[in-house]
Amino acid sequence: MIRLLTSADAALYRPVRLEALAAHPTAFSSAFAREQEQPLAWFEERLLTSDVFGAFIAQELVGVAGFRRQEGAKTEHKAVLWGMYVRPDARKFGVGRRLVDAVVAHGAKHVEQLQLAVVSGNTAAIRLYTAAGFVEYGREVKALKHDGRYFDEILMALFLSENCK
Repeated sequence: MIRLLTSADAALYRPVRLEALAAHPTAFSSAFAREQEQPLAWFEERLLTSDVFGAFIAQELVGVAGFRRQEGAKTEHKAVLWGMYVRPDARKFGVGRRLVDAVVAHGAKHVEQLQLAVVSGNTAAIRLYTAAGFVEYGREVKALKHDGRYFDEILMALFLSENCK
């Protein structure tokens, strides 16, 4: 089951988010050290200010994906898909695709374009996003730096409205 998380889900969301940051430090712009120090109220606030979808299997939160609309009159037609993560035991069951589809369906009601950034070496994620209709439109060289190494990000977009192309 996929559903929009609420601030009441912060206690479920926090360990999944921290697991994602710890297990894949090069895949996210945030860092485990930064977020592990945050109180539960910080995660509650995050769930209030961004639309975060959760994937559940037998009442357990096994995956998350965020949607955040850009602010400003000239950019509010766009949103970002962020923080995508599926726990290892839930992979290969289509959970990631269902999360992406939920964000896309949600986005289609609110914006004309969804954007995302994915580390260039994450071929599984790139395949997932490409299969969902996202197209590469650029690359940010040295977008992230972790332990002295740089990582490029592929920039992708999905046009939800013909008026936006």
